[in-house]
Amino acid sequence: MEKKNKLLTIGQFAALHGINKKTLMWYDEIGLFHPAAVHPENGYRYYSYYQSSILETILLLRELDVPIAEIRTFMKNRSAASMAQLLQEKIEELDRELTHLKAVRKTLSYHRQNMQTLLTMDLSKISMVQKEERRFVTVDIRWDTSFDQLVELITAETKKYQLRRLHDASYGTMIAVESLYQGNFEDYSKMFIEIPFPIKKSGLHTQPAGNYVRAFYKESAENALLCYRNIFDFAAEHSLVLSGYSYEIIINENVIERQEDALVQIEVPVKPKQHISCKSLNDSAESTVDGYSDAPRFSS
Repeated sequence: MEKKNKLLTIGQFAALHGINKKTLMWYDEIGLFHPAAVHPENGYRYYSYYQSSILETILLLRELDVPIAEIRTFMKNRSAASMAQLLQEKIEELDRELTHLKAVRKTLSYHRQNMQTLLTMDLSKISMVQKEERRFVTVDIRWDTSFDQLVELITAETKKYQLRRLHDASYGTMIAVESLYQGNFEDYSKMFIEIPFPIKKSGLHTQPAGNYVRAFYKESAENALLCYRNIFDFAAEHSLVLSGYSYEIIINENVIERQEDALVQIEVPVKPKQHISCKSLNDSAESTVDGYSDAPRFSS
């Protein structure tokens, strides 16, 4: 008890709380936190051990970016009720920030994966990949939907889910496999947007888990046609049935300046007539896609 009643110098008190003694001097000057005693002759400040909890409260609020004026008002009128309310507000702010940071991390991982694809994969070959189930927000579009209209649709959806920036979400376009079999390779019917955090909404589109054919082409109508024809040949060769939708994204938009340099990734779910593993299909896959649509496609 005697040690707790002993006064500490400003240096000792600052070291105890891991701060600079100039911070304590500033708090004193602005009337936020005063020392327990001041030497009448030399003006040295001294602090009591029992002031530690008060200072820690101030430091916590500062760490939570509460303005000095608000802290001063709070400290003059603090109570259990006001403290509980303030902490609840800050917890909710932190939860929102954590959600945002998780979304940013997911987006960064998505872009890093695309860069790794560009750097390590033979983009001229068709391959098989296995994907987990994903949930998308979708917007209906038409073949004649303009670039400006697509931008408006994307912007509206990202605002709806309170995303801070357009590229907090990943997005692309979808073509029904039925349209592909009919030779309509630019019959885009939906734009998909993957919100990078869990959302509760009815009517979301489910991209099914399972095996997918993956191919790439440099963006042009002719290259899209050639790429899909090669996909059909690959599927026929390996007794695969395309199903659902083809999902298209641009994987290099972060590192190009011209639309004509866009590299489109196609992924189409497949249902083998007999069980065939992705590995065995990849080992035998040698189909080549040459080249690289003027129709707008998006990715993030």
